[in-house]
Amino acid sequence: MADRFADYDVLAGRDTPSWNAKTRAVIEERLALGVPDGVLTPTQLATLRAVIDRLCPDPAGRPTATTLAMIVHKIAAEARDGYRHHRLPPTGECWRRGLDAIEAEAQARHGAAFAALSDDEADNLLRLVSQGEMRASEWNDLPPKLFWHWRLVPDCVAAHWAQPSLWSAMGFGGPAAPRGYVRTGIDRRDPWEAIESGEPLRGLPKHRG
Repeated sequence: MADRFADYDVLAGRDTPSWNAKTRAVIEERLALGVPDGVLTPTQLATLRAVIDRLCPDPAGRPTATTLAMIVHKIAAEARDGYRHHRLPPTGECWRRGLDAIEAEAQARHGAAFAALSDDEADNLLRLVSQGEMRASEWNDLPPKLFWHWRLVPDCVAAHWAQPSLWSAMGFGGPAAPRGYVRTGIDRRDPWEAIESGEPLRGLPKHRG
């Protein structure tokens, strides 16, 4: 898929009035984040990496996102969201059990690790998880549909779309503190915002009385 904002890099604005010191510190920490050791087993980590590759691939030609590291840090910290489904265990246990169950399902259906499946095989297996059509006993009392909708997808999406490389790819101007956004009307943008390839720049709407 073509990059609709190929010439845009949200990080070019980090030293402009769009970013304050706190924003710069938060994003720089996020960009430098590494995957901590000892949080997941090697198999769990490989499974999670493969899941992210299928659900949240990095845009072609953009810097690699730290999605995997963010999720592993969340697991390590036992970070909570302020709510969870009553049939799901806390963050770390939920992720570990879910990853083990996905791996067991791959072994049961294909005789191979999830990380070794073809793209189509992996996509189909994840589709079955989302539909709750699982065979492996490792799911036990962990409902696959609930794991998918309440833990796996929300955590992956939240971590992935918190990445500057993804902001750039979708033309999002990122944080704007203290400057803020001014031109908020339809088909209007501030001068520092991204322009889609082949799209003319539109400024403020004409004054109407």
